[in-house]
Formats: sequence, structure tokens, C-alpha cells
Amino acid sequence: MTRRRLLPERFRINRAELFGGFYSDKYFVRTRDILVADEHNPEVLMQVFCRSDATLCGIDEAIAVLKVGAKWESLNVSALYDGDHISPWETVMTIQGPYAAFAHLETVYLGVLARGTRVATHTRDIVNAANGKDVLFFGARHDHYLTQRSDGYAAVVGGAAAVASDAQGTLSDLEGVGTIPHAMIAAYQGDTVRAAQRFIEHMPNDVGLVALVDFDNDCVGTSLAVAEALGDKLTGVRLDTSASLIDRTLEESGEQLYGVNPVLVNRVRESLDAAGFDHVRIVVSGGMNQRKINEFESQHCAVDAYGVGSSILSNEGRFDFTADIVEVNGEPVSKVGRELKPNHRLEVVQ
Repeated sequence: MTRRRLLPERFRINRAELFGGFYSDKYFVRTRDILVADEHNPEVLMQVFCRSDATLCGIDEAIAVLKVGAKWESLNVSALYDGDHISPWETVMTIQGPYAAFAHLETVYLGVLARGTRVATHTRDIVNAANGKDVLFFGARHDHYLTQRSDGYAAVVGGAAAVASDAQGTLSDLEGVGTIPHAMIAAYQGDTVRAAQRFIEHMPNDVGLVALVDFDNDCVGTSLAVAEALGDKLTGVRLDTSASLIDRTLEESGEQLYGVNPVLVNRVRESLDAAGFDHVRIVVSGGMNQRKINEFESQHCAVDAYGVGSSILSNEGRFDFTADIVEVNGEPVSKVGRELKPNHRLEVVQ
């Protein structure tokens, strides 16, 4: 099957800013300017790699950066694809051509690869931990809004089933999902049932309602109240209890378990099933990460989907990319230890 790359125009790149070096480390811009002024423009081969095992993402945007911000017609580029698994030190892209044509873009395409790969790999790891249950990417509020398009795309590449904002879904042709926040419940004087009823009344029929049920710190009671009021119109409930609180049900039974935890989730499931609402799905959120999801799954918790935000965006420096010149005018030239590492998996980019 032929794999397709996203077209450069999907990324809304400003050519003038890229070409002028607005986003580039200054020494790359000055290097280009010196080469041009000195009329010294060697033909180079640049190879790009990451030091970690990872799910690659950002390749299509990196290619778009080169197509828009460099003299593309003078370059020969070969690359892997977004979503490919990569090994440490594996070459993911090569760029061959006059160095002055693309020297100013190194900061940009490496940054694109680093962030995209980080988000995709964290998502992949969390999706694997979730054992086939949906992972919903709720990361929009945890970073600058201008990162949403690329972050949402990377999360989908990593296996996320849905994203929270339309911007996050743009490059994957998805719409954001989400129903009732705490603020809407507060706007209805803290009445979760009333807020849910207004949602059903005013939203299209094809928008399923997942009601947030921790506003009163009583997930069992609120889940049952919403289910009894809405019946088949209720798609699911979402538990988002603060890690500083013990839900009322657990507090009354003397169980000192804070936040959203497997025992609380199973109590909600048992209560809904006993009342005849076995169709209602359970979504959990609030500080979810790979470790917590592993804990939930190891206890066979009755979760149907995980909402994950900041842990997907976390950065430990594992997914930084490096670019090295390895040939100049056809002759091997490289920093010690960074020699040419050919990769037969690379495909020529048209």
C-alpha cells in the first residue's frame, strides 16, 4: 500500500519568517549569510537521527519546512514516514544539496521532529498500557494554543482515538470531542443533572453525552442521578476527582483512597449495572499517565476509556533530534563519532 504524506499547505507555514530565520538559532542564519557572502556553497549530505527508541512523527511537517523555507528544487531529500518505529541513532531523514539553501532551517525541522515524536511516543506507550481501550487526548489546556495542530496530529499518529479541540484534529480530519466541563455545571448552580438535560436539549442528537460526575464529590450518586434522568440518552460518565479528595462513597466506607482510583470506578460500574444502566460507559481522567493506567489495567478496572493530558506532553529530553553534515562535495566529513549511517528504509521525497 502506498503511504501518503501530508501536503505542505496543511501546515500554514509562513515562508518569509522561515526564510528570514525568524525561528532559527542565530548561528545557523549567520552561517548561511557568510557562505553566501563568501560565495562558498558546498554540496553537503545532512543526516538526522534520534537517540531513543520512538514512534517517529513530524517528518511531514519537517519536509514542509524544507519545501517552503528552502530552495527545494536544489535538494534531494529521503525520509521515513510519520508513525514509523525508529531505533536509537537510526537515520530518519537525509538532506543533500547546497548547504546555503537550507542551513537556516535546522533549528526548525529538528524542533518539529522532537515535539512530534515525543507526543506520538508517549501516546503510543499509553495506548499500549490501555489494552485496547480508547485513549482521549486532552492536552490542549496544558500548552500554548499554537501547538495544538501538530500535537493533536502526533497524538493520533501515536494511537489516540480522539482529541479535545478542533485545532488538534485539523491535520487528521477529526473534530474535537467533549461535553460538559465543571464550569458548565457551576453555571447551573452546581446541578449536574440540569446541566446534562440542557446539553441534551441544545446539542445535536449525534453528539453523545458523557456527563462529568465528580462536581459534588459523589461519583456513584451523581452517576445514578444523571442516568435516571436521561436513560438511553446518556452515553457515559466521566470521573475526574481531584487527587486531594476522597470520594464520598469511599469516605463513608472508610477507604482512604484519593482521586480517581480502581475501587471508585468499580463502585460506579456496579451501581450503574444494578440500576439497569449497563449501557453507560465510564471514562476516567485527572492525572492519568502510563503508570496509573498500568495500575488500573492490572486490577481489571471497569474503565472504558482514558482521558490523558499533560503526561503525553511531558519532556525528559529523550526525543531530541540531531542533524550532522556527513559529506561535503561527495567526500566524508563529519564530527568524530557522527559518520554516515545509511538506512535502506528511507524513501525519496518528491
